[in-house]
Amino acid sequence: MIGKLTGRAEPAGERQIIMEVGGVGYLVYVLPETTALANTGKELSLFTYLVVREDALDLYGFVERGELEFFKLLVGVPGIGPKSALAILALAPPATLHQAISSGKTDYLTRVSGIGKKSAEKIVLELRDKLGKVATSEESFMIEEDTLEALKALGYGLREAREALREVPAELKDTSERIKAALKILSQSKR
Repeated sequence: MIGKLTGRAEPAGERQIIMEVGGVGYLVYVLPETTALANTGKELSLFTYLVVREDALDLYGFVERGELEFFKLLVGVPGIGPKSALAILALAPPATLHQAISSGKTDYLTRVSGIGKKSAEKIVLELRDKLGKVATSEESFMIEEDTLEALKALGYGLREAREALREVPAELKDTSERIKAALKILSQSKR
């Protein structure tokens, strides 16, 4: 099994990169944020998950170990394949998904193409106990949602808004503080 790859990466599609490791190029399915990192030309390390099928060996790569662990939980849900799990992880950071699932917010998961109400309910049912109690309150989930919606209303895309929110310090609990911090991060990335 391939557990980690480190090497130069180049984009190969919206959710694919080619990782060159020791002269071998591995096609790896990744989150959109990782594809953006591949554009920088810097060396990249990814925790990987190998999916063995009858007709293919597919690698899925994640910058953070927490993303990989959440991916493993999602593919463990009957009816949720690796591409759907990757699409769910592209929706929000694992902490936000944890809150949504623990709170039973199936409507949050149905935003993913191919995940209907029944699939979302199955994910919540299967993972709620595995994820344990909600580490953060319902209010913090709503603050994160409101911040994301505000950034989208200001004209930022879902992907860049999510990337900025990942960098906002966790100690900022107020919606307006989180928006200001995210806008600062977004303005610095435009330079």
